Amino acid sequence: MAISRDKKQTLVAELTELLKDAKGTAFARYQGLSVAELQELRKAAREANVVIKVVKNRLVRVALQGVDTYKETDTDLLVGQLVYAISAEDEVMPAKVLDTFAKTHPALQLAGGFSGEGLGINEADIKALAGLPSKDQLVAEVVAQLLSPVHDTVGALGGNLHGLLDGIEAKAAA
Repeated sequence: MAISRDKKQTLVAELTELLKDAKGTAFARYQGLSVAELQELRKAAREANVVIKVVKNRLVRVALQGVDTYKETDTDLLVGQLVYAISAEDEVMPAKVLDTFAKTHPALQLAGGFSGEGLGINEADIKALAGLPSKDQLVAEVVAQLLSPVHDTVGALGGNLHGLLDGIEAKAAA
């Protein structure tokens, strides 16, 4: 079914806005997925604050040209039927959502992506990106590493204090 010119312009405007705010974008070939499976992917993405779009590659190219960051981006990877995952919050999450879904649905194959800085990412790099922990997980690990010495010091001081109190109680009892 052909889409009217107005709908195409609306889609391009919507995509342009999404891409302006995007920290990360990933795309995958979805040929062979049923509508129900695509709905399942959309639900999983929504829970991770990722937007899923199925749009013609030509319209995506037009939208990319409308964003200063992506004007020089190589669009040679935009071939075939692609589903786009876009996140304004996390650089890794779009790739992670698609990769996780692809593990249970082999018809979905990661094809590439775009960084928030406008760089094209090939298939191998997007798979590597999907294997990274999320931004929240990395922040939690750094905070845990920073708090570890403080926690150890508090524990050691607490142990010395308990030893001192035990000694005082023993003297008082004697």
